[in-house]
Amino acid sequence: MQELILAEGQRLLAEVGYAGFSAREVAKRIGYSIGTIYNVFGSHDALLTALNSRTFVLWAQTLHDKLAQAGEDRIAALVQGYFDFAEGNSNLWMAIYDHRLPPNTELPEQYRLLRAGLTNIVEEEIARALPHMGRATIAALTRSLVATVHGHCAFALNGTFLLLGEEDPRGAALTRVRETLAANNRAGAR
Repeated sequence: MQELILAEGQRLLAEVGYAGFSAREVAKRIGYSIGTIYNVFGSHDALLTALNSRTFVLWAQTLHDKLAQAGEDRIAALVQGYFDFAEGNSNLWMAIYDHRLPPNTELPEQYRLLRAGLTNIVEEEIARALPHMGRATIAALTRSLVATVHGHCAFALNGTFLLLGEEDPRGAALTRVRETLAANNRAGAR
């Protein structure tokens, strides 16, 4: 039952986005009552958390696929994979950032681990590029670089970069990442 709900929920979320998403519509599409969905997931927030965590798994697979074909330029593959996933799955991607859990609500461990898988992929590649750095520094740098690429991607998708005259958001994101990695390589060589 859980898989049926998640599969249809993901289809609906991909079609209509976060603002148009309704657990009631998912129930209607699978031929069950809304009560069934809440019996399985407990709440609307729990359903969206499960759906967004499922999106993280798809996104991580996209990055793995890009890295498998990357050759030597694995950093470019990560940036391209980020943009490719967001552009190809914009409603799913945006739902991750549009849905917020109520205050003082922690993400369940099973979902935290699924979501961490995406960051771990990036962290491993940053560690490969900067072998002299410690893990804590790599983790902090990874978060900053993901935020950099995310910002470029979000501005590209929402039209802000177009208004700013940026014609190559992917290239700009990759350049910022490369600059940061080069600066950290120089600092580590000292």
